[in-house]
Amino acid sequence: MGICNACRYCEGYCPVFPAMERRLEFSLSDLTFLANLCHQCQACYTACQYAPPHEFAVNVPRSFAELRRRSWVDHAWPRALAPLLERAGLWAALASAASLALILIGTALMVDGEVLFAAHAGPGAFYAVIPHQVMVALFGGVFVYVILALWLGARGFWRAIGADAAGPVTVGDWLTAIRDAATLRHLGGGGDGCPYPGERPANRRRVFHHLTFYGFASCFAATVAGTVYHYGLGLEAPYGFASAPVILGTLGGVGLIVGPAGLLWLRAGADPEPLDPGARSMDTAFAVLLVLTSITGLALLAARETPAMGLLLAVHLGIVLALFLTLPHGRFVHGIYRLVALVMNAREARAEMSAGSGEPAGTAGLYITER
Repeated sequence: MGICNACRYCEGYCPVFPAMERRLEFSLSDLTFLANLCHQCQACYTACQYAPPHEFAVNVPRSFAELRRRSWVDHAWPRALAPLLERAGLWAALASAASLALILIGTALMVDGEVLFAAHAGPGAFYAVIPHQVMVALFGGVFVYVILALWLGARGFWRAIGADAAGPVTVGDWLTAIRDAATLRHLGGGGDGCPYPGERPANRRRVFHHLTFYGFASCFAATVAGTVYHYGLGLEAPYGFASAPVILGTLGGVGLIVGPAGLLWLRAGADPEPLDPGARSMDTAFAVLLVLTSITGLALLAARETPAMGLLLAVHLGIVLALFLTLPHGRFVHGIYRLVALVMNAREARAEMSAGSGEPAGTAGLYITER
């Protein structure tokens, strides 16, 4: 950061470098904030004259990727689960999904084995295999745990980057951060796109991220719509193909196949130098669980009136439970922490503009000295 603060060639690529220029020294708190503000567009790496094989070996994307991963582990709750997913992410996730699916299948067999392999149709067909009360207890408990774990992790990260001591946050700061996160405009590499997986700028990574995020949001909206149908309108699943839960779930399912699969494809052909090798298993686990959730969900939709429905339902619910149980300890948290970093960055930028200084506060002297 000292070298980058003297060079400043990359200050137009993303908000990291203007935020860096507001600082003279870099504590762990500052570096953790900047690392989570980084969108890994890698434009600074491909443009850097001090990148390897230069003797300075400046590699901002990789350094920040490693710092991000450490911040996810450091603030995870409960802390004991984070190293498991960091070291054996894919296998831990798949083992969890398989175990939960087998538990659901075993429970259904113990109640009535014939029900599991019978064809069911009409309202309440799913609950003939797995009772509604069981689903509510399982997913209600997991939902409370996930919300609590994400909140405690985000609160710890907020304090770690010094956000509490940096001044009040306004509604405008939140709106700016939400806009930047929702549009992923900082993944544009300064406007031409992300030089990933190669050096030629392109927007493929941004598109795949959008498909993943909005696919997830659409599936969540389908769940909310199903809850309204069940408790508000008194209608039991499965619902018709033209219903809101099915339309939203289908669109989200397609997005959660194309998006994560596209990101895995890009990473497979990417230059490994600016990537964090320690995050590969964690990243893969999250993407694979998203794809498996979507595939089994769409398969369940297609075969919901056949004898295969019972097994597909148990497998799908097992994968969904595994996905949500691993959310607070995997790749998903980067979205939460990045939003927090964007809020802090919006507040700093607002304070700088309010000060009316043409030069970022506190850096002019360093810039002249280094020059």
